[in-house]
Amino acid sequence: MSVVPMNLEEALQGLKCLARRDRSVRDALLSTRKADNPAAEFCRLSAQYGYPVYEMDLVMAGEEYYAAMRRSTNGGGENSPLLAGEDDYYELFLSELEALG
Repeated sequence: MSVVPMNLEEALQGLKCLARRDRSVRDALLSTRKADNPAAEFCRLSAQYGYPVYEMDLVMAGEEYYAAMRRSTNGGGENSPLLAGEDDYYELFLSELEALG
C-alpha cells in the first residue's frame, strides 16, 4: 500500500473508516493494547495500512486535547469530572474503535 503524507487527524479518520469496513483491521488495531510497546505497534500497523501515525504526534495531540479540555471545563479546575481520563489519544482512538462494535 502506498503511503500518502497526511496529518494525524486525516490518518486517524482513514484508519477509522478502514476499521469500520474491515473487522480484521479493527481487531488488529485493538490488539495493539497487548503489545510490549502498544503505541509503537499501533503506529507500525497504521503505516502498514497506508495511514502513517507517529508516536510523538499521538503524545502531542493528547497533550493538546487535555489542555483544551482543562481550559473549557470548570474554568480549568483540576477536579472536573471530564478530566478524570488520561491525555492519551491512542486510548481515545481505540475506545472509538470499540464503539464500532
